[in-house]
Amino acid sequence: MKPRPPRLATRALILHQDRLLIVNAYPEGLADLWCAPGGGVNGGTSLPENLIREVHEETGIAITVGAPALVNEFHDPASGYHQVDIYFRCTLTGPIPDTWTDPEGIVTQRRFVTRPELALLRHKPDSLAPAAWGATGAILYDPLEVIVR
Repeated sequence: MKPRPPRLATRALILHQDRLLIVNAYPEGLADLWCAPGGGVNGGTSLPENLIREVHEETGIAITVGAPALVNEFHDPASGYHQVDIYFRCTLTGPIPDTWTDPEGIVTQRRFVTRPELALLRHKPDSLAPAAWGATGAILYDPLEVIVR
């Protein structure tokens, strides 16, 4: 299969009380994989604007977007799908609502986890913890890897 142009997405590294916000990566029941909230970039708006929108849609949480911390890319050789995620350090700007509804119906679970708790969960990318809890100012890069389901 011929590769397609990569899809660009943004993801949020949100630490609150030294806990990282993660969400389910696939619709309920399809996989036990966790990831940082975020999603595809719409043309004509900045990466931070896209990320603010995606995080609010997926979690109901309002954020400010800081510096980038990680570039991660993955692909599906069978379909030609290729995605590049840019992870930004973010800060909460309001309360965490008890309930929310993702308009796309994908994110149904969210949780804040410690670094040891994250290590016990199936998550992607592998460099999520170093990016979230690592030194500010450093930008990590994860080479292209095959998509995980």
